[in-house]
Amino acid sequence: MRQFVSSTVPRWLWAPVGIGLFLLAGPLVALVVRAPWSDLPSLLTSPEALQSLSLSLLTSAASTLVCLLLGTPLAVVLSKVRAWWIGPARGLLLIPLVLSPVVSGIALLYFWGRNGLFGSVLSQFGIDVGFSPWAVILVQVFVSLPFFVISALTSLNAVDPELEMVAATSGANAGQILRHITAPLAMPGILVGSLLAFARSLGEYGATITFAGSIAGRTRTLPLQIELSLNSNQPQAALGISLMLIAIYLIVLLLARIGTSTLLPAPLRPGR
Repeated sequence: MRQFVSSTVPRWLWAPVGIGLFLLAGPLVALVVRAPWSDLPSLLTSPEALQSLSLSLLTSAASTLVCLLLGTPLAVVLSKVRAWWIGPARGLLLIPLVLSPVVSGIALLYFWGRNGLFGSVLSQFGIDVGFSPWAVILVQVFVSLPFFVISALTSLNAVDPELEMVAATSGANAGQILRHITAPLAMPGILVGSLLAFARSLGEYGATITFAGSIAGRTRTLPLQIELSLNSNQPQAALGISLMLIAIYLIVLLLARIGTSTLLPAPLRPGR
């Protein structure tokens, strides 16, 4: 079967395929080749690197949890409800995906900042989220929530509605159908969406530095530490932390692969 599929691919397609893979793999290979392998242990265990790593993991985990708690209901509603506002809501979901990171940061600043649209209300109660770990989490949720919802929505749309209808005719209410049928069948997409949200949060830079700033121990995540190392003429440190990020991304991809292979029905698992 695979041999037949391969024979239907025109040979001329392999040229752009090779160029595309070269453009993707080349920069990653350069990072590996130029990496200071002998100094890597000391670079990755420096106080600055460990501090940025712990902050990045903590805020990314928190933002992923927020995406899971808010994004799952949003995806369910977008998948099941038919109303005039569903279209605009879907469009709103796509905006953070195409916004420049700097524009995203400015938008967050003018909404959550001390003098912002909503931040000014919070400041009256002594709450100031700007330039704090909370600001980092808000940035990460803003940029990663669409990734989660789109992944979960794709999985929810693939659930056979007849299964839900059979459950409804058998006397199950909406909550029971969601818990026992819809959610379990959509779980692979929810899992992948969570991992995508975590990875996107971990790599956020532009909006973070615009809204949250770069304060050691408070808002300086791994990408900001990389930028600081480059500006401080410490390219070896920047390379080392970059490899750390790539290693985390590879772990995330591996978990996504294992998770989908475990949760998907056997006929739908990758590689079959």
